[in-house]
Amino acid sequence: MVDVSERMWGRLAGAGAERRFRRGEVLLHQGDEPTHVALLLSGRVKVVLYPGEGSALLLAVRGPGEALGVMGVAGATDRSATVVALEVCVTRTLPAERFLALVREAGEEAVLLRNAMLRIREGEAWRAETASLPARLRVVRALLRLAVPVPGAPLEVPLGQAEIGQAVGLSRGVVAAELARLREARLVTTDTGRVVIDDQEGLRALAGTGQIGV
Repeated sequence: MVDVSERMWGRLAGAGAERRFRRGEVLLHQGDEPTHVALLLSGRVKVVLYPGEGSALLLAVRGPGEALGVMGVAGATDRSATVVALEVCVTRTLPAERFLALVREAGEEAVLLRNAMLRIREGEAWRAETASLPARLRVVRALLRLAVPVPGAPLEVPLGQAEIGQAVGLSRGVVAAELARLREARLVTTDTGRVVIDDQEGLRALAGTGQIGV
């Protein structure tokens, strides 16, 4: 999942066929052949890796303006993760060959490669961070990382406690306890399947210190 330039986005979206997905529907399946790219016009999705034995690792939440499935198409490798709609999503879909042809014609190969490398490095940094930080900092930094802005709506993480746990390697109970502390500090509000960030600056300060109220 990587971005392309704004100029390229318009050309790609104009060439794609519209598709709609309901909440919970899978846009891309891990292990499938990279037959197409999906441009996310509206809605949010979660990106999940299934390492095996029933385990799941939540990698990211993506929003409008994302090109989904690019890394598999560019590398001619099977899908590396599953992408699931968190709400109603609208995409424009292009066959892999058409997508690559448009990118080549526009001279956008370097942009594609650079953004792909940035995403890989971001993922590696997050995994290293998750392995070394205490639970509170894992949860706080995950909330900041997974919150995708939507125009006209409060900043929120559209995930439940178990899903946040999948992102940071913690049990649902531990995540629930940390969210309760953040609620008491009036940094977040929780509801079924989502966490609203009420004080983004306060949460950022906590992400750096680990101490509530500092």
